[in-house]
Amino acid sequence: MTRRGLLIILSSPSGAGKSTLTRRLRDWDSSLSFSVSATTRTPREGEVDGKDYHFMSEAEFQRQVANGGMLEHAHVFGNFYGSPRGPVEEAINEGNDVLFDIDWQGAQQIQNSALGQHTLSIFILPPSIRELHRRLVTRGQDSDEVIAKRMRKSWDEISHWAEYDYVLVNDDLEETDKRLKTIVEAARLKRLQQPGLNAHVKALHAEFEETQ
Repeated sequence: MTRRGLLIILSSPSGAGKSTLTRRLRDWDSSLSFSVSATTRTPREGEVDGKDYHFMSEAEFQRQVANGGMLEHAHVFGNFYGSPRGPVEEAINEGNDVLFDIDWQGAQQIQNSALGQHTLSIFILPPSIRELHRRLVTRGQDSDEVIAKRMRKSWDEISHWAEYDYVLVNDDLEETDKRLKTIVEAARLKRLQQPGLNAHVKALHAEFEETQ
């Protein structure tokens, strides 16, 4: 029985382990794909339209937003970014799940969109603020000033945890990984994700009537 795909939203503060969990999720199920974002910025060297981003003019982007063609969008550092609705809708109608690595604002927009009923939103929490800070420091990628900014932004992200369907505390990577996969498997079996059920039940009813 063909199922409908999910829009799987993963959000977390920087350093909570979302990237690692997302990579494990895709290793577990290679059919999972990331939503390719649209942007009005100029392509960088080596970037391919339709693979890295859907590059478009600001006028086209705004037209897409006005026509409901963007599931979510934001203005960042002078450019617009968003998630085109068309490719996502096509994917889930074919039974394929689409991953979204976005913040709470993008998550809210998708949940309130035309495809909102097919979303599965999951927020990843760190075990403690101290541990979150330690993870950012041990990356060795950022200055103290940048880490301080990331920590302030992290708390803003964490304050929206209750707006998600599921919340996982990533205190043990292996256990969190298992719980994440269990959530995805269960969501795939929700009645709403199985459009063929109505026809199946009608067939059962017809068969029942024949036996009476």
